[in-house]
Amino acid sequence: MNTKPFGKTGLYFPSIIFGSSALGNLFQAYSKADKKAILKEAFNRTSPNTVFDTAGKYGAGLALEVLGEFLAEERIPRSNVIITNKLGWTRVPLTTPEPQFEPNIWKGIHHDAVQKISYEGILECFEKDNALLQGYVPQLISLHDPDEFLAKAKTKEERALLWEELIGAITAMKELKEAGKVNGVGVGAKDWKTIREIYSRVPLDYVMVANSLSLIHHPPELMDFLELLRKDNVGIIIAAIFQSGFLTGEDYFDYKKLNSCDPEDQMKIQWRTAFFEVCQKYDVAPFHACIQFSLMVPGVSSVALSVNKPELVEKNILASETSLPKEFWKELKDKSLISDFPYL
Repeated sequence: MNTKPFGKTGLYFPSIIFGSSALGNLFQAYSKADKKAILKEAFNRTSPNTVFDTAGKYGAGLALEVLGEFLAEERIPRSNVIITNKLGWTRVPLTTPEPQFEPNIWKGIHHDAVQKISYEGILECFEKDNALLQGYVPQLISLHDPDEFLAKAKTKEERALLWEELIGAITAMKELKEAGKVNGVGVGAKDWKTIREIYSRVPLDYVMVANSLSLIHHPPELMDFLELLRKDNVGIIIAAIFQSGFLTGEDYFDYKKLNSCDPEDQMKIQWRTAFFEVCQKYDVAPFHACIQFSLMVPGVSSVALSVNKPELVEKNILASETSLPKEFWKELKDKSLISDFPYL
């Protein structure tokens, strides 16, 4: 796979990087053999330019554990893998029948997780996550879910206090960078406006925008913000481009199961039906359209895709390298299924 500079980090990224939520048993439990088959295929297809995105939140550290074990067992040279790790959640003992941090999301896991966004919390997350990675150290670290963290505030005063903790967390990450322990510091969030708010006050090396930019949802003000980041040479990763599988036919949207009786969900389903009809007309796989759309946005370095089957690795890579007919995009625009952006 071809690579290009990732912002000012000094690293080079391919167009596809691998998410690791499936390694943490997102929505269903996968066997260790299945997970390692996915990892092996990813390295076979992309080495020495393999990039994995992970987080202590994924399966309460299970994704980190599986990735670290595989890298150690296969003796993957550290120079052959780049790890981006989202900090802010850390593993704790499971004291209830089911994990409490994201009920009904992570299956078959034996730990719970707690959010720790603060100066001390980030340093704790960094050390604990690195232990799970069995000595492999992420080159990039980002603050995970600051939007959810700030949303806990019920008053302006409470939000101000949480904001101080958030700035402390970013300060800790920047100190790790200054100490030469990582190459870059960023933020990963579902609410892109939180990323914009942070960036207005704190310089960042990269961002990960999740659940915010996809074929079904790409507001102009988000595009304007991404253009600002591009001009500032900030690395941009787009994640969750399938909206939890909705755009490829699944029953979830942003990790929530759709309700066919809900008016908003009905509108989403109607949009998808029309989208699928255009895809069928031009013999385009929906996932292919999603990948190409994201990579066409100026400034986007990579798309993070979590795969749960080895065969999806090659399909995703091919989709990233194969453009689609102009007529396909024109029909999506003509039917008001996507906005009329000049780069399409």
